Amino acid sequence: MTWDDAVVSIITKEQLLGFLPFNKWLSALKTSLDRQGKEQHLFHTSPFSLRSITIQSVDFFKPTVIGFVKLNARVENANGKILPGIAFLRGPSVAVLMILQPSDSKTEKWVILTEQPRVAAGSLQFMEVSAGMIDPKSESFAGTAANVIMEKTGFKFPEQKLKDLTKYAIGKEAIWDEDTWDDPALAGSSDDLESAMYPSPGGTDEYIKIFLWEKELERKELDELKKKLAGTKTAGELVTVKIANYEQLWRVAARDSKALAAWSLYEALKRKRHPDLTDTRVSRKQTDI
Repeated sequence: MTWDDAVVSIITKEQLLGFLPFNKWLSALKTSLDRQGKEQHLFHTSPFSLRSITIQSVDFFKPTVIGFVKLNARVENANGKILPGIAFLRGPSVAVLMILQPSDSKTEKWVILTEQPRVAAGSLQFMEVSAGMIDPKSESFAGTAANVIMEKTGFKFPEQKLKDLTKYAIGKEAIWDEDTWDDPALAGSSDDLESAMYPSPGGTDEYIKIFLWEKELERKELDELKKKLAGTKTAGELVTVKIANYEQLWRVAARDSKALAAWSLYEALKRKRHPDLTDTRVSRKQTDI
């Protein structure tokens, strides 16, 4: 594909090329298409190619800052087979599983959640784990997303205290046993994708890096926090912070893909005894023996 094949009448090519999510999406797609050249690739005998890109709509956050791009990529092979190519480009985001644990227990856990309007889901009270956008320039969690989360919860989340669960599971430093895969093909392809969760790969480029943040509190502090967060919502308040028993997370936030992904990753990594998730504390009862 050449740029002459890209229909960008809504914005200029310079603006489109300055939109980082578009560049990352195009780079990943080209990498995947190039891998068809290997004999073992499923599409090697009849490879697909990117024929054209049509920009269908653009949303601007500011007059010069692109927020979202909707496009249709024509990906076709010589036999006339066309892959579904409509994509909503918005870039990456992050989710944080926030776990609170009383200092007098090794098993009891509580989770911080938010309830807020999500018009796209048709809801004014959507329960979810805390989330935010990564700054498109720096891709730093310490920027935009961190500020949003701190505003919602009142806690501070220094970057060094955040554990990237998705990286632990599928990143280059992931820890696996030799017998992890019953079928080596299940290990996935070598596509140029992020170490993150893709919530809707059939329609959007968005990927979500899921972090874990844990904090130990004295029992009195935890009880006071639960009482505070159980208070009456202020009229006109858009975001409400909730606290739920960890054992109920899979039910109270079952509609939130971020919550389910965070919960499953956390549970699996704990079972694998990942060194960064091992609780080395000694319970109060043990110290009394």
